[in-house]
Amino acid sequence: MPQSDNLLLSSMLAQADPSQVAGLSRFFKTGPGQYGEGDRFLGIKVPVTREVVKSCWRSVGMAELEECIGSEFHEVRLAALLAMVEIFKHPGKGTAEMSKEDCVRFYLDHTASINNWDLVDLSCYSLLGEWLLDKDRTLLYDLARNGRTIWEQRIGIVSTMTFIRHGQLDDTFAIADILLHHSHDLIHKAVGWLLREAGKKNKQALETYLNGGSEDNPRYQTMPRTMLRYAVEKFPEPERKAYLGGYAS
Repeated sequence: MPQSDNLLLSSMLAQADPSQVAGLSRFFKTGPGQYGEGDRFLGIKVPVTREVVKSCWRSVGMAELEECIGSEFHEVRLAALLAMVEIFKHPGKGTAEMSKEDCVRFYLDHTASINNWDLVDLSCYSLLGEWLLDKDRTLLYDLARNGRTIWEQRIGIVSTMTFIRHGQLDDTFAIADILLHHSHDLIHKAVGWLLREAGKKNKQALETYLNGGSEDNPRYQTMPRTMLRYAVEKFPEPERKAYLGGYAS
């Protein structure tokens, strides 16, 4: 790999492991017609990427972030996102003179590069969710409803993880409703995961959501089965089986 004067980029390139490329490419579905079609990998596992970011995020400026988020390599884009999360968490402590709002703007301006589930899940709630914790959350509803890609739509629901951790569940349930009948399995899994996390905070609230909808068609009978399976995963076995056994769609 060629060297670069971008410390984050050069540090990532130095960790490339060709023996891991084929496995990661399969795992992230990069084949023709798959959701990650055409993406390229260096063969770097996430813990290694985290260590690289930890060692050099303070030296990363806007130009370096722009170069990395636009990289053809999946792991370099992830490194840019993780560096951005650190800059967001520690404004004024690194080279990048970026406020929290600057970080959010950068993130939203580059969603085209946030194009796989791990890139979404490892960045959105730590940054966008935290930013919106004390603000209007219409943005997430717009992403879920009108996102140009499944990744923008996934950002809409997964960002609510931060709210769940603060005991605020209403947005998760409301955005889940927007995505309830989405066609893509990766959205089914994301919504089910967030519903499960909401249920861990308040099981009764999740039951109310699942049993709601209409008297003849409660949500749990009409949502995609994968979504339901994820949502009730932590229920006691008899209750879990009852929900899955009553699935009617």
